[in-house]
Amino acid sequence: MSKKMPKAERRAQLLETAREIVRESGTDALSLGSLAERAGVSKPITYNHFGTRAGLLIALYREINEQQVRATQEALDNAPAELAEVARLLAEAYMDCHEEVGPEFHVIGGALKGDPEMETYERDMLDEHIAHYANVLKPFSNLSGPALQRGAIAILGAADALADAMARRRISKKDAVGDLAALIMTTIGRS
Repeated sequence: MSKKMPKAERRAQLLETAREIVRESGTDALSLGSLAERAGVSKPITYNHFGTRAGLLIALYREINEQQVRATQEALDNAPAELAEVARLLAEAYMDCHEEVGPEFHVIGGALKGDPEMETYERDMLDEHIAHYANVLKPFSNLSGPALQRGAIAILGAADALADAMARRRISKKDAVGDLAALIMTTIGRS
């Protein structure tokens, strides 16, 4: 058995171990029992942290999403007030995150399809991303609030599709970043 750790450290260790299991064997191989065994802890510890398998998968999904949000914000913190640079930074941060986390994000999301808690979280997450992108891009646009929101929806949909194509090696990362940045500028840019 593993040594006693503070709760936050243990949770981080369990989530990292769960990501390894998903990366190596897919979501079907991940259960609270398999996680406990691989992490060297008792089953009650995994149940204490996540409650259910769905709770574990949602925690993984949430962690990956929060990583993407942090990366995007860090990229924007020192951005000059130019649409072209902000668009490039948004596009790079999006593709960097998808490249770094690998296919686990979509695999985990797929494993949770139909779970009411996951569907609520995904809606909330998307709404937060839309609001964030609209807020970041507002200074560069003459679009009304609703039109800017729709533009952010379109941008995020395209970003997801480009990231998926990049992950499947259908397009290069350079092209994915360039295409997304161009789309942002076209969608948001002042006329």
